[in-house]
Amino acid sequence: MKRILLSWSSGKDSAWSLHVLRQRAEYEVAGLLTTFNETAGRVAMHAVRRELVEQQAAAAGLPLWAVPLPWPCPNEQYESLMAQTCAKAVSEGIEGIAFGDLFLDDVRAYRERQMKGTGLEPIFPVWGLPTRDLAQEMIASGVRAKLTCIDTRKLEQSFAGREFDQTFLSALPDGADPCGERGEFHSFVYAGPMLNAALSVSVGVTVVRDHFAFADLISG
Repeated sequence: MKRILLSWSSGKDSAWSLHVLRQRAEYEVAGLLTTFNETAGRVAMHAVRRELVEQQAAAAGLPLWAVPLPWPCPNEQYESLMAQTCAKAVSEGIEGIAFGDLFLDDVRAYRERQMKGTGLEPIFPVWGLPTRDLAQEMIASGVRAKLTCIDTRKLEQSFAGREFDQTFLSALPDGADPCGERGEFHSFVYAGPMLNAALSVSVGVTVVRDHFAFADLISG
């Protein structure tokens, strides 16, 4: 059984990847790997508070491998920090890193390039799954998530903070991916079959920066 880390954004695709991986006998997920904006104390891009991700990891029964990133963080520095993290993982007997990517070939190719020569295998447990069916399966399984970040060029700002549910799916405009794989939205999972308990979260203020709308999620 290969011991692996799971790249953990706090959203539904990484959460579903954990659910899928736990059903595969060949892998043991040994930890959740998350990059944080060190200045803000939030997940990069999703803007979820670190304390909420720590609660997720506890509910998943897994250690959180936090990678603090300076802000701003040039790509060269990001890659250097990730290379250090990969080296640490190898030294602790980790053999691979899983990612929740669904269908963007350029993103997958970038991951594979980054993993090359690290001694870690890139794993894509949900790759190629039809996203409409996948979204329906997630919801039917009990996954509960709130939308934390909206690209307002693709969705209306009012989607920020909404529940990822059937009502949301039916409200998506034509051309929007049901799983947000093209960056339409990002989410935070607070309940589901990959967590041993539901987290209590509420939606705070929405902040608009550039063309992104961020809904601040608060514990409790």
